[in-house]
Amino acid sequence: MFFFRKHRNVLLSSQGFTLIELMVVMVILGILAGLIVPRIMDRPEEARRTKAAIQIQSIEQALKLYKLDNGQYPTTEQGLQALVEPPAVGRLAKNWRQGGYLDKGRVPKDPWGNDFIYISPGLHGDFDLMSYGADGEPGGEGKDADINNWELE
Repeated sequence: MFFFRKHRNVLLSSQGFTLIELMVVMVILGILAGLIVPRIMDRPEEARRTKAAIQIQSIEQALKLYKLDNGQYPTTEQGLQALVEPPAVGRLAKNWRQGGYLDKGRVPKDPWGNDFIYISPGLHGDFDLMSYGADGEPGGEGKDADINNWELE
């Protein structure tokens, strides 16, 4: 019986939190938000850059299949569109694969909604394939930096 009276008194005496306890909790939450939110906010941009690199590698594979079938890469004039429909200009692709070389029958846009830049013959290899990044302009740093096929592993 003594045990129940003791706990009853403790329950009656602790009615809620003091203002200081609430302020301490608010400060701790503020500090945590200040540390975590900036890290979370950078993740979407990092994900877009990773997606662009993966898309470039996928288009590279399609270009290599195109070359295996036709003996050469599409020219700059023919562009990446030669991967989804037979080229109508320049040297025609005699062994163009029915259905094309890219899934979904279209050339993808980069994660920022811009076209990939394709140059063949390239300055850094047989072809250059790049995305200009978030700003859509050549060059830049950080999130605006270009993503180039010759720099990918």
